[in-house]
Amino acid sequence: MGNKQNQWIVGINAVASAVEHDADNVREVLLEAGAKNPRIGTIEEEARRRGIDVRRVAQQALDGVAGGLRHQGAVARYAAVKTHDEDDLPGLVEAAEGRALLLVLDGVQDPHNLGACLRSAAAAGVTAVVIPKDKAVQVNATVRKTSAGAADAIPVVRVTNLSRSLRELQKQGVWIYGLDGESDASLYGVDLRGNVALVLGGEGEGLRRLTREHCDQLVALPMPGAGESGVESLNVSVAAGVCLFEVVRQRLG
Repeated sequence: MGNKQNQWIVGINAVASAVEHDADNVREVLLEAGAKNPRIGTIEEEARRRGIDVRRVAQQALDGVAGGLRHQGAVARYAAVKTHDEDDLPGLVEAAEGRALLLVLDGVQDPHNLGACLRSAAAAGVTAVVIPKDKAVQVNATVRKTSAGAADAIPVVRVTNLSRSLRELQKQGVWIYGLDGESDASLYGVDLRGNVALVLGGEGEGLRRLTREHCDQLVALPMPGAGESGVESLNVSVAAGVCLFEVVRQRLG
């Protein structure tokens, strides 16, 4: 399991999720004195119930800790980043009993995009989200806030070599689908009910060459309005949501 480090997480959803799902790693909670939002009181009550130190402080103090992020009157000092490494992947896939769903993000740089991807992934019930350790944004305070608690709810697996990890997944019977707008194959024509990994590229460049080469099949999302509108591709977090919920649709259908 991943390395521990101290960081501040900000925002009501992120702090509430950390208190609920990972209280052992929440060192203290700072809440705005005189805040009217009833959820602030709920966070305080739950944190105290779990033995977490809680302090009421001035808004200016929270502004300084939050580093420019919108904190909504709640921040927490967190002593761990809940990440996994590639050695955890086989066990996660095996535990899914033939219905693993992995979201693999190849070099996403924007923390807001990663946070939104995690939020969609949690809602879709993914087995894990896989990200590279290098040349990609990691789970930080902005990601946690944008994910609305999802960063604490699902395994985020950091891998050293993405191509190698894809090969190991294939050995476990996971079918790897890479999203590529140039592909003639539609995602909607693919059977996604078994062990599946959906691989999406980062902003701008899309899938890297080696990543593309390690996919079993490249697929595209049909975009009938692309030519007329001038929109050639979707934001990675939007595309991730569409792809994940096509899997959900097939599995529930």
